[in-house]
Amino acid sequence: MPELLCGDDPEPSDRSPAGPLFVPVRPGPAGYAARLFRTPLGERTAVGFTSARALAATLGPDQAWIRLAEPALRALAAPLGVTTVTVDPQLSAPAPAPVAPLEPVAVSLRITRTARTA
Repeated sequence: MPELLCGDDPEPSDRSPAGPLFVPVRPGPAGYAARLFRTPLGERTAVGFTSARALAATLGPDQAWIRLAEPALRALAAPLGVTTVTVDPQLSAPAPAPVAPLEPVAVSLRITRTARTA
């Protein structure tokens, strides 16, 4: 069977590692842990960026990160059932629009009592 060219195949057959990545982390009880995200379809994914600038542009300048090779990131996420690594993701959700505060509404209630008959 002939090998498909990378341009013809949506998933090339030779998966080369992405190399050292900037991986977002969060503090945890035992040190830092890699942050996991969800794809647009809801699947859990590990995330890595090819530059600190790309990470800061997507997650903000205060996001902590570590350098990991792509195979190391896969090995770290595998015990958690995460088999996908997304490199250089872009945020897809629009920023939330500000909501105007609600104005108070006056409510009047009429309470009536009925007499009980014995």
